[in-house]
Amino acid sequence: MEVINALGRRKAAIARIYVAEGSGNITINNRPLAVYFPSGMLQYVVKQPLAKLGVEEKFDIKVNLQGGGSKGQAEALRLAIARALVKIDPENKPALKSEGFMTRDPREVERKKPGRPKARKRFQFSKR
Repeated sequence: MEVINALGRRKAAIARIYVAEGSGNITINNRPLAVYFPSGMLQYVVKQPLAKLGVEEKFDIKVNLQGGGSKGQAEALRLAIARALVKIDPENKPALKSEGFMTRDPREVERKKPGRPKARKRFQFSKR
């Protein structure tokens, strides 16, 4: 099997991944998954598509992650892994889609508007 690449995005985070056959190692920015995401919850989020298909020990994944916070990065990586698994075997798509792993979360930060302190917040109104 050749190396498969995929891209995942969430908020400001971008995950570029390269998947090859291997023993289940996930390397993020040249660090192991457990070092990059010390939180067990974020590790679980990243591994969800692999666990759904039961292929955790089948692929080595090399990741370039940038931008955003830890949760956004974990969800961007989850989307990238799901997309790569569908590239490897298109029959995986219905199982991953039913869990919501194939859907790009489109929510982004709303821009700040001029004359306001934040995007929607107003300055305090003074009647007199």
